[in-house]
Amino acid sequence: MNKKIQPKYFKDAKIKCACGTVFEIGSTKELMEVEICSSCHPYYTGQERRTGEMGRVQKFKQRLAKKAEFKKDGK
Repeated sequence: MNKKIQPKYFKDAKIKCACGTVFEIGSTKELMEVEICSSCHPYYTGQERRTGEMGRVQKFKQRLAKKAEFKKDGK
């Protein structure tokens, strides 16, 4: 194996999440910053995550609620 072309390997590389969690893994990058990890992902936590922008699901729920409101009012 040619040593000159291989990237440097960091055994204690750090991964920082936006939620504040820090993981140590082996990687070719010494520091990585991510927006979401297993500590804050809705699939693993079982809680819905709110973001600043409205996603497709929220827009759909909003339309359904508006439709139900119109039916209730008799319009």
